[in-house]
Amino acid sequence: KITDQKMNYSAFVRWKKEQREIQLAAYRNQQKMIEDTEKFIERFRYKATKAVQVQSRIKQLDKLVRIEVEEEDRAVLNLKFPPAPRSGRVVVEAKDISKRYGNHLVLNAVDLKVESGDKVAFVGRNGEGKTTLVKILLNQIEHEGIVNVGHNVKVGYFAQNQAQLLDGELTVFETIDEIAVGEVRTKIRDILGAFLFSGDDTDKKVKVLSGGEKSRLAMIRLMLEPVNFLVLDEPTNHLDMQSKEILKEALIQFTGTVIVVSHDREFLDGMIDCVYEFRNKKIKQHLGGIYEFLQRRKLESLKALEMPQASGSAGSEDVKNHVSREKNFTFEERKEINRNISKFERVVSETEKKISALEKEIAKMDEVLSSSGEELSPEIFSRYDECKALLTSAMDKWERGHEELEKWKTKLAENE
Repeated sequence: KITDQKMNYSAFVRWKKEQREIQLAAYRNQQKMIEDTEKFIERFRYKATKAVQVQSRIKQLDKLVRIEVEEEDRAVLNLKFPPAPRSGRVVVEAKDISKRYGNHLVLNAVDLKVESGDKVAFVGRNGEGKTTLVKILLNQIEHEGIVNVGHNVKVGYFAQNQAQLLDGELTVFETIDEIAVGEVRTKIRDILGAFLFSGDDTDKKVKVLSGGEKSRLAMIRLMLEPVNFLVLDEPTNHLDMQSKEILKEALIQFTGTVIVVSHDREFLDGMIDCVYEFRNKKIKQHLGGIYEFLQRRKLESLKALEMPQASGSAGSEDVKNHVSREKNFTFEERKEINRNISKFERVVSETEKKISALEKEIAKMDEVLSSSGEELSPEIFSRYDECKALLTSAMDKWERGHEELEKWKTKLAENE
């Protein structure tokens, strides 16, 4: 990106630093919003009464223009994993693996073999067992079937909850300094900067960091440990484009074995050589890269796999099957119920329009914040925060309205 700034070099350096701090603030705000939205989606993904709202938030994330932080002389940083210790030919083999949670069968008689040097992607809808199989391979949960880990296999594992294992009393810098060895110790601040920890951020204690910041810090630690089998569960969730590229390049150069759970097509492209698709409690191996897999499956993106299936029309069928029971209500009772149904249908409809308008306004501001090379006024950031607060409020209102609407519809349907 080229910008024309009429100022001397010293002033330009100060201006550039200020602009980057503004970008970082906007980026962190957006990451917090993304984190909150993803938590909501995961929490209510399979709840029928929340299906519409979950779909709305998934679309919101899909349309979101991600803020990218302008790189800060990172081109010279070529971060590599330490040399991978030699392992046996077969790194991990699983035979006849099944897993239930209560009465819910997640995996059914699954077989898998991963050999030294393989770089494998696990893809599929959430809830199909990707993370479950990862935990089984790492012997973290009970299961049916057999798992054999090969000779001299040293595992490096990254998942969102790994961040909770960091020592909260250490600073960001100390967290990396305690495991860094050799030449890396002279590059700690460069490495931290590449993962968006700059200036005073490096002196913050881990316990005050956000979930996304802790995840990035946990990723840096993992990249400095000498392992030969990396298992990464959604490693790019809290990375900006530059950090993601650094990680991807390090994985491409990594001489060990990799299993990565991801929905990020661009991240996987050119890095993996085999795809395991999780579907209907089974897994299917597809040799080749991620684009070959998508072409074979006639899919445009991995998001097409992950979109939650329609929860069905059970509620509608219940209403249809019981509609004749409405005659048991008195005239006044039916009038009251229908009045409330109409009222909350209006609330839901009007709130959806408001949510849509706010999402569009936020998307436009995201575009400005991520692409503008000029100094931005404080009013833009103030309006950005205001819109996000209004969006959260509107979504809460939509949720309450939708619950009330379902309540009154159910009352009408369940009348004896």
